[in-house]
Amino acid sequence: MVEAPNFQTEMRQLLRERIIDAGRRIVITEGWGAVNMSRLAKEVGVSRPVLYKEFANKHELAEVVIQQEVDGFLVGIAESLAAHPADVAAGMTQAVDYTLRTGADNTLLKAVLAGRSETDTALLPVLMTETEPVLGRAITAVSGALRTQYGLDDMSDAELTSMSEVLVRLALSHLFQPTGPIDRAVDQIHRVIVGAFGAALE
Repeated sequence: MVEAPNFQTEMRQLLRERIIDAGRRIVITEGWGAVNMSRLAKEVGVSRPVLYKEFANKHELAEVVIQQEVDGFLVGIAESLAAHPADVAAGMTQAVDYTLRTGADNTLLKAVLAGRSETDTALLPVLMTETEPVLGRAITAVSGALRTQYGLDDMSDAELTSMSEVLVRLALSHLFQPTGPIDRAVDQIHRVIVGAFGAALE
């Protein structure tokens, strides 16, 4: 017998999604500095105590908003790897290309990186310096995707994680601080992939 959905659980999930969507919309249109819990409660149509039951503070909301954004990137990365089922280096290079091009067009990322005040740039540490939800989540997902897609039986989990971390850090560095065209960045990272990981990937 199929268990009936829990109405209260569904309503709470819907509320969380509305809060996240409202927060993301404000960041994109006005910057992170315009996000505050009172405004969010008003826009979503709930009291502040109800809002605080879902998100204790802005930092917690920021992590969830960014986590959802990262998840979208990770789906595209897995698809990029799958497009080259027999060529690990080509798959990794396409994943980097996808990440940089998608990131360049990502409205949330643009809004965060273009922050005009201290309150706007307060969201940057969540993206660039904290292990979660970006770096650690991406390293784990990329390692898993590489293992699932290519096997790489001769590599230990520690080696694969280390390799994935190098790749993720390089891609994020070019994404957050571009110094030239995307094609050039992809070519640079491809050279690292072939030079540093070539033997391990054969």
